[in-house]
Amino acid sequence: MAKCCWIICFLVFSSLVRVYEASPSPGDSDQLYRACFSQCQMTGCVGAKCFSCCNSASDGSPPDGSWYKMHSLYFWWNQWDCQGNCRYHCMLYREKERTELGLEPVKYHGKWPSRCQYGFQEPISVAISAVNLVMHFHGWRSFSNLLYYSLPLKPDKTPFYDYAGLFNVYGLLAMNSWFWSAVFHFRDMTLTEKLEYSSAVAFLGYSIILANIRSFGLRTNAARVMVAAPILAFSTSHILFLCNYKIDYEWNTKVCIGMGIAQVVSWAIWGGTTDHPCRWKLWMVVVGGALGVVVKMLDFPPYQGIVHSEAVWQASNIPLTYIWWNFIKYDAESRTADLLKKVR
Repeated sequence: MAKCCWIICFLVFSSLVRVYEASPSPGDSDQLYRACFSQCQMTGCVGAKCFSCCNSASDGSPPDGSWYKMHSLYFWWNQWDCQGNCRYHCMLYREKERTELGLEPVKYHGKWPSRCQYGFQEPISVAISAVNLVMHFHGWRSFSNLLYYSLPLKPDKTPFYDYAGLFNVYGLLAMNSWFWSAVFHFRDMTLTEKLEYSSAVAFLGYSIILANIRSFGLRTNAARVMVAAPILAFSTSHILFLCNYKIDYEWNTKVCIGMGIAQVVSWAIWGGTTDHPCRWKLWMVVVGGALGVVVKMLDFPPYQGIVHSEAVWQASNIPLTYIWWNFIKYDAESRTADLLKKVR
């Protein structure tokens, strides 16, 4: 088992070479795309398709005041304004031309082109994020029920399981992250992008802290603070960078993959050294998580403009989440039983 642990560590660390490669976005630097975008902002049209939100009178006011007032609140919330329409439809127009020429899809503004369906910008990712949210809610709820209604409690009505609070916070951060993931993939706008990136980084940073605390059995506050402080500092700095300086999709993806690798390595080390009775579930999550990171790093273009590498990675988290919460519950039962033996 220890040998397998080091093989996993080698594979995930070797993948860092790919993670930190520069990934240009040739789509938005394409001259034809830029010309289409500039023309759209001036005329409000891409080919035969025109947008009312781009039309304005010579003084800058909308020609149809009643129409504008009726839809202004929707445009403010959804940000499906002139710039958003021009970017999206110029991207589709250029990708159609590239397909006809037999060329491969390219990224625009750091992201693969995707087609809106029924008002959803990325419907598959929205659905998968929602399922992940439900899976984490079910796991967290059943974990809480196990702690407070099935397992013995201390005289002060707190669980014997000394990682109960940490895993409760983990569940809340996981649900928050997948909620904003669903919102962001429903509509990619500045606010939802910041919320999705920030919640994902906060969740990953906390997951690394939790992995180290549980893997190395840290129980004193001093040891936990020493592990948590640098990770919290890094995560906070990255969130502040995204929210106050620059929303960089490519850089944030690399940071999140690196944090995911760090978490997988921590659990892999514990899986290779522990004699936990249910460690095979931990190994399923470790191997599955490592494969998920590899899939995300492949970063392949979306099939039919809908399913891309991130959607596949998100889907792989659904069964892993179920297995993971089952492992956590078994860990709570096993740990509680051991502590009760010592008390008696």
